Amino acid sequence: MISFIWYLIIGGILGWLAGVILGKDVPGGVIGNIIAGIIGSWIGSMILGDWGWRVSDFYVFPALIGAIVLIFIVSFIMRSMRKTT
Repeated sequence: MISFIWYLIIGGILGWLAGVILGKDVPGGVIGNIIAGIIGSWIGSMILGDWGWRVSDFYVFPALIGAIVLIFIVSFIMRSMRKTT
């Protein structure tokens, strides 16, 4: 149970940090940050592998880069959807 809570906390921090680096808000607030961090971690580990500093099953650098990529893509899609309506 404690490891699951750490998983959510670290995922949220990584998602928030990726949003701060890009200067974009993640849709969904805290839940969006957690989702972006967790999915970004998966994307980053698929693209870059497992290397760097590890915190609660997250490899920080690949997870952060994956979250940045994810937030960039989501913000691009959201912006294009706003223009069409």
